[in-house]
Amino acid sequence: MKFLLPAALAALLTVTGAMAGDFPDDLKQGGFAIGCQAWSFHNFSVFEAIDKTAETGAKTIEFFPGQKLSQEEPTVKFSHDAPKEVWDKVKAKLAEKHITPVAYGVVGIPKDAAGARKVFEFAKYFGLKVINTESVDAIDTFEPLVKEFNIKVGFHDHPKRPDHPDYKMWDPNYILSVVKDRDPRIGSCADTGHWVRSGLKPVECIQILKGHIVASHLKDLNAPLPSAHDVPYGSGVSDVKGILDEYKQQGFDGPISVEYEYDWNDNVGEIKQCIDFVRAYGGKK
Repeated sequence: MKFLLPAALAALLTVTGAMAGDFPDDLKQGGFAIGCQAWSFHNFSVFEAIDKTAETGAKTIEFFPGQKLSQEEPTVKFSHDAPKEVWDKVKAKLAEKHITPVAYGVVGIPKDAAGARKVFEFAKYFGLKVINTESVDAIDTFEPLVKEFNIKVGFHDHPKRPDHPDYKMWDPNYILSVVKDRDPRIGSCADTGHWVRSGLKPVECIQILKGHIVASHLKDLNAPLPSAHDVPYGSGVSDVKGILDEYKQQGFDGPISVEYEYDWNDNVGEIKQCIDFVRAYGGKK
């Protein structure tokens, strides 16, 4: 038995290390690795999204699949299915602007092993920490890949859909039931705005999912309604300070993505206000 203990301890340390201290201090602002979800700039190209992310003062970015590459190559799409030369161009642009990619989503993960592996190989190439998805049906396929690649998977929530009662991702209790007995690197991508649109209080949702938050799309909304829109952090109804307090209490330091789904063509200023709010929260410049 004594010969098995070191191996078991090593495995435990590997998982524990994956759950804490993911981000160096130079990527954190206000105590969190906070950046932009490229979807905030989906009317623009990946290259422009990286430029705009830098303008906001963010240090990190979360990609989504299918965004056009650049103004010069508008028919080229960026995703895990793109050829490696496209990946190389994006990596060079990131280096030019000193932006670090940390997450990818929301992306469907196929149930077939080869298709799922492509997503993880993409994440490995860019050094991503988290893949965000709603592909619950593929969990048996990608759980071994989570262990192999040491890359987390977060289950994202869209709003409750009265016309689609089978849609359950909006419910944190459902997400908990899916992830609680799985590898601890499989958890929730907490979209706080969609919880508000579903009539839920984000802080309570985060408490339900304690220990299982692996990523977050942090939003503040102007009203607790399905039709609500994004506003700069601290000016809406989402209790962003309370959310950050709960994240800090749980030891979650990111990645947090500002997914600002409003003023699509001119939202850099509002997103900068969100980044500044988090920076001020931690008392850091």
